[in-house]
Amino acid sequence: MSRLLVVTADDLGLTDGVCRAVHRAHVHGIVTATSLLAVGRAFDGAAAMLRDTPTLALGAHLALVGEDPPLLGAREIPTLVDARGAFPLSYRTLVARGLRGRIDPDDVHRELSAQLERVLGIGVPVTHLDTHQHTHLWPTVARVVTELAVTHGIGAVRLPASRRLGVVGAGVGVLRGLLERRLRRAALASTADYDGLDHAGALDLAQLERSVRGLASRGRPTAELNAHPGEAGDAELARFGWGFRWSQELAALTDPRARALVSELGYTLGTFSELRQVHP
Repeated sequence: MSRLLVVTADDLGLTDGVCRAVHRAHVHGIVTATSLLAVGRAFDGAAAMLRDTPTLALGAHLALVGEDPPLLGAREIPTLVDARGAFPLSYRTLVARGLRGRIDPDDVHRELSAQLERVLGIGVPVTHLDTHQHTHLWPTVARVVTELAVTHGIGAVRLPASRRLGVVGAGVGVLRGLLERRLRRAALASTADYDGLDHAGALDLAQLERSVRGLASRGRPTAELNAHPGEAGDAELARFGWGFRWSQELAALTDPRARALVSELGYTLGTFSELRQVHP
């Protein structure tokens, strides 16, 4: 029996080169969905590409961290930004603020609502929501993302997972369980399995094979593989100190062996809109 695999390219809109890479990974590779950054500098170019590529499913990549500025000003979202009005660079800062009770859920709702409205405004159906650096694992953000999905009739939300040993893996496991229960109560769909958090930016062909084989070995009916393709020599990516190997991910996603592997392991490539057909 065939199982559904959603292959999502995150960070659409980050740079023009990332937009071209995502398009190529869809047209010539195994990417079936993408997640658009409303705060990205290349948002307008990404929107034009999406309107011209109706087979590429669209999600909103909601951001509370990262190098790009929020859509709202510091006075509107004071608990999310520093004195310069900038987001923290890492989810770790967001979690630390959350643990100290220094994140106002209303600030989160205002900023993420503005971002989602911008994505919805391009006129392409939005099939799912996720977040930059998976910050919706944190309960305050999870609640807002869930509310936004329900309010706007968006049927699916990413359910990240980690298989690392130690504190990070255990923490993600606990938060994933809380998020999963929240999504179920809201009647929102998610894939039954996920891979991509632990090796973000390092999905070469060998890692892609390990990831897809790992997903297949667990036997779930639906799964998401999360990727970050980009172009070699994209100078705009130099301002992001993430250590991602963008072009290696693009090469892996467009390698004919990747598509052959997906088929060999009994997967059908699809999108979040098909989740309820596989696992209602």
